[in-house]
Amino acid sequence: MRVSLILSLAASLAAVPVAALAGAQPPSKPVAAAFYSGKWYEIARTPNSGQRNCEAPTTEFTAKTAETFAVRQVCRRDSATGKAKTFNTSGKILAGSENAKFSMNFLGGLKKQEYWVLDRAEDESWAIMATPGGNFVWLLSRKPVMDEAAKAAALSRVKALGYEKLIFPQQPEA
Repeated sequence: MRVSLILSLAASLAAVPVAALAGAQPPSKPVAAAFYSGKWYEIARTPNSGQRNCEAPTTEFTAKTAETFAVRQVCRRDSATGKAKTFNTSGKILAGSENAKFSMNFLGGLKKQEYWVLDRAEDESWAIMATPGGNFVWLLSRKPVMDEAAKAAALSRVKALGYEKLIFPQQPEA
């Protein structure tokens, strides 16, 4: 009985991504405040129930102050040209994080979720964003279709951070 319990526990832990066991690795470099302005296209993500049937997802940040911003997220149902579902909220850069950590409000401020920018391209053309618990990750790009070499390098970094299971939402043609 005890051996089967140990084997069950070991099997369940083996199914958990490495990043989820220790939480997300901390951000690797500072992020310019300009990160929180403009549109980002979602290139890859870990599967999550909140984005089921979500294609052509985008996140658009609009700076309000040096630390706060508005967020408009758009998800298209079932295809890159499907019906758009829009979600508007606000966010705040977390003090002392070199702009690499932020929180967003949900349900009218009843729930807050923290996010970390784990890594980014030097020119900030792409970024890897995750929840601190290591459960979810997103590869974001300033363009709907990434250059293949940049995409390969970014995905290699995502996998090096411990995220193996990814899905690739459709994006409109460039």
